[in-house]
Amino acid sequence: MEVLPCSRVAHIERSRKPYNNDIDYYAKRNALRAAEVWMDGFKSHVYMAWNIPMTNPGVDFGDVSERLALRQRLKCRSFKWYLENVYPEMRTYNDTLTYGEVRNSKASGYCLDQGAEDDDRAILYPCHGMSSQLVRYSAEGLLQLGPLGSTTFLPDSKCLVDDGRARTPALKKCEDVTRPAQRLWDFAQSGPIVSRDTGRCLEVELSKDASFGLRLVMQRCSGQRWTIRNWIERGRH
Repeated sequence: MEVLPCSRVAHIERSRKPYNNDIDYYAKRNALRAAEVWMDGFKSHVYMAWNIPMTNPGVDFGDVSERLALRQRLKCRSFKWYLENVYPEMRTYNDTLTYGEVRNSKASGYCLDQGAEDDDRAILYPCHGMSSQLVRYSAEGLLQLGPLGSTTFLPDSKCLVDDGRARTPALKKCEDVTRPAQRLWDFAQSGPIVSRDTGRCLEVELSKDASFGLRLVMQRCSGQRWTIRNWIERGRH
């Protein structure tokens, strides 16, 4: 496999397609087959990018044992070697502990969402499972919202930040947070999301002025609980 950054590829559309117009399922199936065969310990990146669970993903990618055997017979190199020698620009997320939709016990039909790109403000929005609602919690304690930045040439998803002054959380580029502690959180399944810097909790309050009548706030912890959809088992990421 080679990366050809200056190549040009053209695709002439047929006037009538001999296959189903909804190719989302088949695109996911092909992506998961490639990940399971070739990506070794990095295959979780594909599941994260599609925002689907690694266990029971809802896509039957079939039996890949024959393809794995072929790879072994050909003595193909590891995906780690590929990243180090062919495509070092790819951004990796092997420190991710958990990812997916994040819901609050007070508003279960709504998910944490990155909101408008230029707003730098997290919001609650009806859950839809798209990339704007992809949340990742890392071993370091970062909570990042939005689509993965697949290469170092593209912007990465932003960090959720509690600056200790504002009543609402901010979204900032992780590297632009002046005090790194402001971007660190404690979070366990069905528990609160707590800023390590301020001790305040990310919570939801009713508000007539907010979209859907719900607003994210930073305040003294009141016992609200959060859940996240997918956990990466040790040894699988």
